[in-house]
Order: sequence, then structure tokens, then C-alpha cells
Amino acid sequence: MESKVSRRLTEKVAEEVCEHIYAPRLARDFRTVFDHMSDLNQAHVLMLARCGLISPQAAKALAGGLLRMEEEGPEVVELDPQREDAYFNFEAHLIKLIGTEAGGRMHIARSRNDLTAAIDRLRARDLLLDASQALLSVEEHALDGAFRFRDVVMPGYTHLQPAQPITYGFYLAGVAQSLERDHGRLADAWARTNISPLGAGALAGTTFAIDREAVARSLGFEGLVENALDAVATRDFGLEILSALTQIALGWSRVAQDYHVMVSHEFQTIEFPDRVTGTSSIMPQKKNPVVLEHLKGKAGHLLGLYVASATAVKATHFTNTIDGNREGMRGVWEAGEETLRCLSLFDLIIATARPNAALMKRRVTEDFASATDLADLMVREADLSFREAHHVVGGVVRAAMDTGLAADGITSAMVDAAAQEQLGRPLGLPADHVRESLDPAASVAARLVPGGPAPDRVAEAVEAAQARLENRRGILARKRSDLKDAREALKRAMRELAA
Repeated sequence: MESKVSRRLTEKVAEEVCEHIYAPRLARDFRTVFDHMSDLNQAHVLMLARCGLISPQAAKALAGGLLRMEEEGPEVVELDPQREDAYFNFEAHLIKLIGTEAGGRMHIARSRNDLTAAIDRLRARDLLLDASQALLSVEEHALDGAFRFRDVVMPGYTHLQPAQPITYGFYLAGVAQSLERDHGRLADAWARTNISPLGAGALAGTTFAIDREAVARSLGFEGLVENALDAVATRDFGLEILSALTQIALGWSRVAQDYHVMVSHEFQTIEFPDRVTGTSSIMPQKKNPVVLEHLKGKAGHLLGLYVASATAVKATHFTNTIDGNREGMRGVWEAGEETLRCLSLFDLIIATARPNAALMKRRVTEDFASATDLADLMVREADLSFREAHHVVGGVVRAAMDTGLAADGITSAMVDAAAQEQLGRPLGLPADHVRESLDPAASVAARLVPGGPAPDRVAEAVEAAQARLENRRGILARKRSDLKDAREALKRAMRELAA
């Protein structure tokens, strides 16, 4: 069959255009979008038949040809970049199978513009489901670790300096909470993604009496993009998803950076099994955290994809455009692939990281992380203002450091000396109270405020978070089931039409 797709154009497409635009696009996209395009074409033909816009004979031929193409798969379609894109190549193969009289009627009352917009939405909702599922797995492992390690006391850091005692389980509970918000952003995007642009045509709808709602239902869409122009002009759902994926990447990069520090020889508070590390070609002692470095680097990659996609859309006309719609979505698909790979790696990291509990306890005991608890003791038992107590404890810490003492070496006599210097009087705090205030485990156990690191509070938070996770898992399962049911109903209707 002749490759030309339009009688308006009198020349063949330039070889350079084929080589640098259409051929790469076909090679990249045709197999990826084939199933979605098959479903869209089937839903459209079914609607045309039910609305009486094509004859029963044409409907039967189209249904049979589409089902045959679906069964044979994309490999049998001979791709020709002279036909420009996936749709024209799909249509050409269908016409080859069933002839122009029937095959040429498939494009009644629609355009590539609403077709392509719909394909983007089908791909995007698949990405939302897959990314959400992957996030649930990471969050689940983080919650498992939060419960298991809720008693493993470690230094909490601000500015990478020892701050206050926490537990490794408390840290993981915080990571899990962040992941829950990530999941929420993807869930929020679903309602603005899973709506149908079909029936919008090129930009102004159609004069044919079509049933937009029926096509939407056949494909599992939950509503319509009402305005026909907006339906083909906008891919803001793609940028919204890409923004959410970028936020996920920023989150995993921060956890990876924490682990990168904690696995260093100078810290050694976290250990990973050999199977998730690498080595050196020259230095035999090396155990390199290659997965952590990969995750940190990929976060920059995703951020770059967001900037590139948003820039491609910026200042494009509010209608269907190649720069705004095709190039604007390129980054979404690449980011989706990278996110799914990286979430698998992040899951592996969270699941396999093991705390060096003994070293963590020694560090938090020696590094003055309980200094705030000593100040709190002074407020409660010596009736100091917190600022006064802060100054006294600062003097105590300075004196301990000058004499080479760790935090557990501080005595009540040292407290009195610092108070005498700062306030002009000793405090007379009992020695056992001073000692207990500087005990990291006691510090953690006393922080019973909701959201605090006390092991019982962490256990309660984990239980509640796991219940919310199971609820979200159920919602995801129902979404997948609804889409599966809609697709099976479409296939049954097509088989009946073909018969």
C-alpha cells in the first residue's frame, strides 16, 4: 500500500525528518502503546456501532480486524516512518487486513489529538498504579524495621552533629511517614488523570452524535475532560505525576545520604550485606555503597527531567502541540521507568540495612546528646528558666570536654560548679537524678508525647500506619480490579461484534 497519509502534501516526507523524528519515535513508542491503542480503537468502534454511525457489516469487519491485530501483536506491523506515527501505521495495517471500505471508517468522529491524549492518560494511570504499589512495599519494610528496632537507641542528628537520643526504629517510622505522603500525592493525581479526552476530536469536538461517556466507561475512565480544547491541549496531569515522582526521589536521596554517612568507616553505625555493595578494582579492602550513590544520582536525574518537561510546555500555545504534548511527556515516561527501578533498590536498602546497636549506644552515651535532658531536669527540680538551665549545661559540657570526660562521666558536683559560675549558687541535684537524665535510653523512654521516640509510642504509630497502609493497598487493588473488569467487558463486546 502507498505510504502517503495525506493528499494535501505533494512531497514525500524528507528523509531527515523520517530519520530524526518519526523513525526514532516509532521505534521507541509503537510497542509500548500498542495495547493501549488497540483498546482505544476497540472502544471507539464499539461506540460507533452502538450509535449507528457505522453499518453492522463495517463494525463486524473492524472488530474482527482489531481482534486479529491484538492477537498477532505489534511485531507483525510493518513500521514505515513515512506514515509518521504509531496511529497511521496501526491504521495502515488494519486496512491491509480488512480493506479501506471498513478499515477507513475507524477514524470517524475522532482525531489523533484526542487519541494521543487518551493514550497518555492510560499510560499515566498505569504508572500511578505501579509506582503506588512500589511505594507501599518500601513503606511496609520501613514500618517493619521501625517496630523491630524501636528499642535500638542511637544519636539523632541536626546539622550532622549529635542532637538528642532517638532510636533507629523511630528514624524508620519517620521515613515511612514521608513515604505515606508520597503515596498520597500519587493518589491525588489519579482523579485528574483517569478521565477521558476521547470525543474531543482535533480540538472542537465533532458533529457526529457520539457517546463520549460510553467510550470512557469501556476504558475504565471515571469521567470526562469536559472541554474539548482543554482535553487535547493539556498534559498537566503528566507534570503533576512527574512532580510527585521527583518528590519521591528527593526523599529517597535524603535517606540514602544518611545511610551514606552511617556506613562510612568513621561512623560504622549501619551495615549492609555484601550483596548490595561493590568493591574496587585496585583497593582490595573496599566495600562501596554503590546503591546509595546510584539513588542519590538518580534523584538529580529526575529533577532534571521535571525541569526539562516543564520547560518544554512553557509558553506553548493552549492547543495540541508537539513541543507541549509529546516532548512535555517524554520526561514523564523516563522518570516513571527510573522511579520504578529506584524504588526497587530503595526497598532493598531499607529491608537490608542493619544497625550496629552496640556502637550506636556507645556513641549516644558519649556524645552529650542527652544534654537537653539535663537542662530539663534543672527546670523541673531546681526551678530554673530553660535559658538559665541551657547556660549551666553548656558550662557543664565545656568542662567535661576540657577534662576528656564523656557525657556519662558528668557528676552532680560538676553541675554545681557550673551553676555556681553561671548563677552564683549550686543546684544540689541528686547524683542519681543527674545520672538518669544523661542516660540515652531513659531519655527516649520518657518522650511519650504523640509522635515521640518512646518505644511504646513508636509501636502505636507503626500499628496505626500499617492499618492505613492496608487500606491504601485495598484501594489500589480495587482500582486494578475495576480496570480489569472494564477491559474484560470491552473484549467480550468486541468478540460479540466480530461474531
